[in-house]
Amino acid sequence: MILLIIGLILWTGAHWFKRLKPDARAALGMPGKGMIALAILASVVLMIIGYRMAAFIPVWHPPMFLKHLNNLAMVLALWVYGSSAAKGAKAWPAYKLRHPQLTAVKIWAAAHLLVNGDLASVILFGGLLAWAVGSVILINRADPDWTPPAPAGRPTYIRLAVITLVMFIVIAAIHLWLGVSPFSS
Repeated sequence: MILLIIGLILWTGAHWFKRLKPDARAALGMPGKGMIALAILASVVLMIIGYRMAAFIPVWHPPMFLKHLNNLAMVLALWVYGSSAAKGAKAWPAYKLRHPQLTAVKIWAAAHLLVNGDLASVILFGGLLAWAVGSVILINRADPDWTPPAPAGRPTYIRLAVITLVMFIVIAAIHLWLGVSPFSS
């Protein structure tokens, strides 16, 4: 479990370094980008290894029907995340939300908290939820002004729907490959 916690701390520190220590980050210049990227990659590896190695310590027993809610929330999270991907005009909700990608992380983390009742999952998904909430606060505090982008047209929505569906299928397949069924039995 310690690797999981170290991974979360490294993830948070690497992402918040620019906001909390802007002068120190600026002093690193371009090589600093590579260092931050390596720190983020290392944090992901530590979180994965730490999560996979953690003993199963039940905190609560989620009912099976929550898997359906989780899957619906995952489709929403993928849609929200992807809504900001187009250049220029954005799909809903990215033209209404300032932080669609962080909102998607919040949806993803909350959905996974619904269906995973063990301590490692609470630490991982709760930690990433807290990171996303904190990130929104830090960004909004540093730069309070925001101009919403223009809404996108129909082709963007069609592409987003296809990409969302494909990504959901790929993620479900990866879960099945890892031996964790995202679907009710």
